[in-house]
Amino acid sequence: MKKIVLIAAFGVLAISCKETNSEKNQIQLTYPITKQVDTVTNYFGTNIKDPYRWLEDDRSAETGEWVNAQNQVSFNYLATIPYREELKSRLEKLWNYEKYGAPFKEGDYTYFYKNNGLQNQYVIYRSKGNETPEVFLDPNTFSKDGTTSLGGMSFSKDGKMVAYAISEGGSDWRKIIVMDAISKVIKEDTIIDVKFSGMSWKGNEGFFYSSYEKPKGSELSAKTDQHRLFYHKLGTKQKNDEIVFGKEQKRRYVNGYITEGGTYLVIAASISTSGNELYIKDLTKPNSKIISVISNFDNNTSVLDNIGESLLLVTDLNAPNKRIVKVSATNPEPKNWVDVVPETKDVLSPSTSSGFIFASYMVDAVSKVIQFNYNGKLVREIKLPGVGTARGFGGKKLDETIYFSFENYITPGSIYALNPKIGESKLYKKPTIDFNSDNYESKQVFYTSKDGTKIPMLLT
Repeated sequence: MKKIVLIAAFGVLAISCKETNSEKNQIQLTYPITKQVDTVTNYFGTNIKDPYRWLEDDRSAETGEWVNAQNQVSFNYLATIPYREELKSRLEKLWNYEKYGAPFKEGDYTYFYKNNGLQNQYVIYRSKGNETPEVFLDPNTFSKDGTTSLGGMSFSKDGKMVAYAISEGGSDWRKIIVMDAISKVIKEDTIIDVKFSGMSWKGNEGFFYSSYEKPKGSELSAKTDQHRLFYHKLGTKQKNDEIVFGKEQKRRYVNGYITEGGTYLVIAASISTSGNELYIKDLTKPNSKIISVISNFDNNTSVLDNIGESLLLVTDLNAPNKRIVKVSATNPEPKNWVDVVPETKDVLSPSTSSGFIFASYMVDAVSKVIQFNYNGKLVREIKLPGVGTARGFGGKKLDETIYFSFENYITPGSIYALNPKIGESKLYKKPTIDFNSDNYESKQVFYTSKDGTKIPMLLT
């Protein structure tokens, strides 16, 4: 057995040589032997030794035994740290407060995510009108050991059906469960072997999702590089699901979603994590063809919304900080694009709700949100509760109230309700927490550096 001496230096950035060499700070760890195998591969005429390649087989019993032996060494060592429980106790106290997500409307219900404090996963609640909220979905109950998580959720247009994805043991491979949202009764067979996918409903008939061919061998390490977009019609078997995109085209990632009104199916396809092709298909016309909007992978472009046959796109084409453009769906090529919200010196993160565009920017390290109409006319700058970070502002066209979250160094994540017609917001939900923000002040100041650059700084 190989023995290694590890010098313990936890909790400090520097310790003296005398302390380092003292016997009391030395902990002996006995690591299990990792065997070496005579594995050689010839790459372009050069032999490369790879003695540990056997560990790449994550399905083998031998690899599992090696991992368990390594874990035993690690956990035994961690258990000897005297103040580990003290740190854990302090962190639990700091993290143990209510946390809320911004509400969203689906059908007759308003849904929101909530964590009581130390729950592993947020619980989804809902309420109708002024009724007391009820638990809609609790991912913490998906498995006894808590290793099954919620991987996404999508409601049908009228809010009466829901599809939600679960991940077991942290796997990227997921299952989609279809449920009657009103009765909370599971309706049909589970869709299996789904990976890197959203879910987007076509009315109440069915939904689009993406996946790869299930690999032979390990799910964790086998190669998957041809993503395909499927359509699942309710009441049919998964084996009969139609391949909408990706049968002939080899793309590593394919994502499909439907515009709010149900007019267009939008398909984004890419060969890496940056840049995408963009396609649309008119769902109001039987047997309509898939039309190309962008035919290269040099830029990132997506459909924000549509007004009839006009598409609102957000793109970084010729605009590294992003811009919003409008174009006809009948001739959507970039040469026909017209700016609606031009690029600025700050990076744009847009959303839509209530028939408006909300352009969020990070300016000097704090949030700034501008409201436009769909023609790009300035409506107003949204007055935020303070200097900090705001997120949200998304919703449906008919929503009369928009929700957003806000936080800064003295304000825990709180939810605000915004009236988009008059631009006024009010506190909707603030977590109960053992902290009095009135005792603190946080403000933004600017200092001029040597070269004249103004540096923003938040003082608390």
